Amino acid sequence: MKRNYFSLEKTKQTATINIYGDITSWAWEELGEVSAVNLSKQLEALGDVDQIDVYINSYGGEVAEGLAIYNALKRHKAKVTTYCDGFACSIASVIFMAGDERIMNESSLLMIHNAWTYAVGNSEELRKQADDLEKITQASVEAYKSHSSLTEKEIKKLMDEETWILPTEALEYGFATTIDKPENKNASQNAFLQLFEMIKAHQAEADDENTDDENQDEPDDTTDDTADETPEDETPEDEGEEATDDDSTDDDSTDDDDVKTTTQKWSGFFNALLKNY
Repeated sequence: MKRNYFSLEKTKQTATINIYGDITSWAWEELGEVSAVNLSKQLEALGDVDQIDVYINSYGGEVAEGLAIYNALKRHKAKVTTYCDGFACSIASVIFMAGDERIMNESSLLMIHNAWTYAVGNSEELRKQADDLEKITQASVEAYKSHSSLTEKEIKKLMDEETWILPTEALEYGFATTIDKPENKNASQNAFLQLFEMIKAHQAEADDENTDDENQDEPDDTTDDTADETPEDETPEDEGEEATDDDSTDDDSTDDDDVKTTTQKWSGFFNALLKNY
């Protein structure tokens, strides 16, 4: 499924929410943006579902909108699974925390930091703005604390430093419950292994053919010795024909040896390649 926009889809008892854009109160859904109003309305329209899967790739956005989405998902009676498909930054990382299961893809990142804003005014107004920001930030801290194994002090330190969090770190901190790893992680190595197995099979087939040829060439001990004697009335033409047949046999044997030698060379080549992977 292509997920490059905000959407909500329902299939039987499972709903899929794709948040692939900014989180804002004035959302342009065709650009991938999402608002709490739009998402909440669509959640209400779902009716009874057992599972909600939320796929996230967002730099974040407005704190108020993100907190409302977080709480709407937490409040829903369905099981919620959140997936970090790329970035879950800022308030998008808070939405990620709404999942009963929180799955980081192997190539994905969280980013957490303190709330920030633009401000104008006198010194008293700016001091109040700073105090307000600390309280606004605390709401995100509580969301992280609800699942994290870190203390509040440790979480705040990470937020002060605007920390990017790897999947392994997210799992260690309790932000994530699982890391989703691709099944074919070593695709190139698997390709070499398949080629190597093909060459081994080809070599084994060639060896079997050579063995059969050797068995056919061996004389039968039970054959009458007189069968090898040349008839007295054999003509020179017959001798010439036999000589020609013998030469053909030698050519076939040479071809088999060449195939075997070539196969062995390729086997050695791919074996050497595999040692480098």
